Amino acid sequence: MPRTERRTSSVIILCAALATALPRAQEHQMHHGAPVDRVGSVHFENSCSPDVAKDIDRGVALLHSFWFDQAIAAFKTVAERDPACGVSQWGVALGMWGNVLAGGPQADGVATAWAAVERGRQMGSKSEREHGYLDAAAALYQNASTSDARARKLAYEQAMANLAKKYPSDTEASVFYGMALVGTHLASDKSYAKLLAAADVLDPLFQKMPDHPGLAHYIIHAYDVPPLAPRAVDAARRYAAIAPDAPHALHMPSHTFTRLGHWRESIESNTASAAAARRAKSPGDELHAYDYLVYAYLQTAHDRDALRVIETGRSVGRAAAAGGLGQGNVAAAPGGGVGAYALTAMPARYVLERGQWTEAAQLQELQGATPAVQAMTLFTRALGLARGGGDLVAARSDLATLVSLQQKLAGNNQAYDAEQVEIQRRSVEAWILHAEGKTAGATALMQTAVAMQDKTEKSAISPGPLAPARELYAEMLLDAGRLLEALEAFEASAQQEPRRFRGVHGAARTAALLGNLAKAQKYYGELVAIAEGGDTPERPELTEAKAYLAKTR
Repeated sequence: MPRTERRTSSVIILCAALATALPRAQEHQMHHGAPVDRVGSVHFENSCSPDVAKDIDRGVALLHSFWFDQAIAAFKTVAERDPACGVSQWGVALGMWGNVLAGGPQADGVATAWAAVERGRQMGSKSEREHGYLDAAAALYQNASTSDARARKLAYEQAMANLAKKYPSDTEASVFYGMALVGTHLASDKSYAKLLAAADVLDPLFQKMPDHPGLAHYIIHAYDVPPLAPRAVDAARRYAAIAPDAPHALHMPSHTFTRLGHWRESIESNTASAAAARRAKSPGDELHAYDYLVYAYLQTAHDRDALRVIETGRSVGRAAAAGGLGQGNVAAAPGGGVGAYALTAMPARYVLERGQWTEAAQLQELQGATPAVQAMTLFTRALGLARGGGDLVAARSDLATLVSLQQKLAGNNQAYDAEQVEIQRRSVEAWILHAEGKTAGATALMQTAVAMQDKTEKSAISPGPLAPARELYAEMLLDAGRLLEALEAFEASAQQEPRRFRGVHGAARTAALLGNLAKAQKYYGELVAIAEGGDTPERPELTEAKAYLAKTR
């Protein structure tokens, strides 16, 4: 098929009819003591009118569950009802930043947030402590034209550290300080110093206040790396019940479940989150939940469910882009934010996880996508061309574009995204070399991609890389007949990405080829357990697993 036809043809998933919306999530029981809209209970001491005290508490609870548009609206209502309540503008400014793990708003948002800080200072406050909160929020926006987002997040972290130290009885200061520490953790820091420091602040408070939404939420983030994830299980299983109406509270436990390969719990978590986000007309949250949901469905061989979610996500994206879903459209619109990431990642995962190389080679970029998002499609397409016996000239063309995108990201000081694209670039080039019969050079280059990925962590926006570098390396070794090395690589990959369908199958097949009966039975048995209740007819890998187990047991 000519290259132009490949670029314009539709993949199977593009041709499927729009699916019906996901089933509504089971209603969670109302948590004792929670407000009527069930976002959790917090108490923020303030000097404002007693008439707005509950509204302030609710606004803070909304901030803790990253429901930022609702939080901003709540704090604006407080300001209308009490024009002397300066701390209301702290809530607006903090909500304008959004997720402290991210880089904050664009220039117009920075200007709006800074205006809120100044307005809060003019409104005044009877409390020096409240002035401290406003000063901390100001640190996120001050000198925005001359300092980068990380420098300002570090200034915010220090301001919250000072506030928590000065007011040791102020639980909320400590809670926000804990998340500020998480927000300045670098993905390349394998000592996890900031994350562990955050946990030292948050864990003791959670023992005293197990119903606090911010503590449950931020503990999950503090332990959102493979070696630490088991420590977050208690918080993960509590958070959804603490704030059952907050879409992010229903989604966030799946970060831990994904890290541990608890796919059923991740499916339940994200099904509930997507339903809550739809009710709240929050397409960004809905699409974010869908990406995690697709990932979990694919690990369990529920491919039809994954396809249904992808199509539902596309319909959400179209409606959001047209402005038909109310607030949150910017995050969901093609080209920007978590929504663009999900709309690009989901179809890429669908073809990569199932080894559909011909379909992968036909993926098309999302219109207006940012360089990091565009790179995901190019990575998937070039990998499909290289592994599916396709046009290697076309693969190298996509590879050249990946190089250009990586350079653009590096030039824009987007170091993390530039590094992720460089890992993708090396992986693609390695598979092109392998397809050309240059396996020695291919495996050597693939090793460099593995080494790079070992030194970083996935972004919180994603349940995992589109294809883990070490898993790709193991598959290349298996294809080259280097079986002992392949099995070692598959097993090492599982330490970072446990219970992945492709990884477990690769380990099982390699062990069987080696004649290692014990390991082959172990991994084939694990594969069958992971995919229990999956689609019928089943994936060929499952037929293979069941046949092997029947023959050898």
